Amino acid sequence: MFGGKVADPAMTVRPESTVKGVSTSSPDKGIALVTVDFPPVNALPVQGWYDLADALLAAGRDPGTRVVVLTSAGRGFNAGVDIKEMQRDSGHGALIGANRGCSAAFSAVYDCEVPVVAAVHGFCLGGGIGLVGNADAIVASEDATFGLPELDRGALGAATHLSRLVPQHLMRALYYTSRTATAAELYQHGSVWKVVPREQLLDEALDLAREIAQKDGYLLRLAKAAINGIDPVDVHRSYRFEQGFTFEANLSGVADRVRDTFGKDA
Repeated sequence: MFGGKVADPAMTVRPESTVKGVSTSSPDKGIALVTVDFPPVNALPVQGWYDLADALLAAGRDPGTRVVVLTSAGRGFNAGVDIKEMQRDSGHGALIGANRGCSAAFSAVYDCEVPVVAAVHGFCLGGGIGLVGNADAIVASEDATFGLPELDRGALGAATHLSRLVPQHLMRALYYTSRTATAAELYQHGSVWKVVPREQLLDEALDLAREIAQKDGYLLRLAKAAINGIDPVDVHRSYRFEQGFTFEANLSGVADRVRDTFGKDA
């Protein structure tokens, strides 16, 4: 159970718009498919988070959109921020950019005017948890794993979003240990809608999206706003509070010390 320490992550549609690894297509009426593709592991650079935020918000603003499906190409759904980009920066610019970019992307999922269905395969780590934790529904492949390796990466954050996927004490144990949970385990907690073989993932997510898209578009937007309005935790403020401790870890030097071990054998 709860898969050990996080390992380093090692339907055909024509894109209608592409912005540096983030593409948007329309596989069916009322559905916007937003695909992330940053090889090799979908560890997003600062600009990638902003591009993703822009794509999600634009899809939601389109009056013809009733539901957004968020998916990724390649080996896994999301490996978080591009740590190598931070290591190349001698100052704090990349860190500040990643903090703001992640906040923008996570908020865009939450604030998207229509429901967002996340289609998750492979690893969903760090920033990936921020995305799916704010999604309205999650469909996952059998090989999907979810976790926050933040303490192993010299960072903090996204406990806000992990706590939307698992109970409070389990969230804490997963956070402190950097362990992962499988899609099947999250299904047992009710946070994953369905777990399917990987080759069926996109079809299953689109099937759910089509069911949602049959509802009245205006009413769906009201429903999204209403449900967000009754959330017991302000996800925007909660996550930004966490990020303050991330920056403190960097100012103290502990983050650099931990990050310098990234990708190296213990």
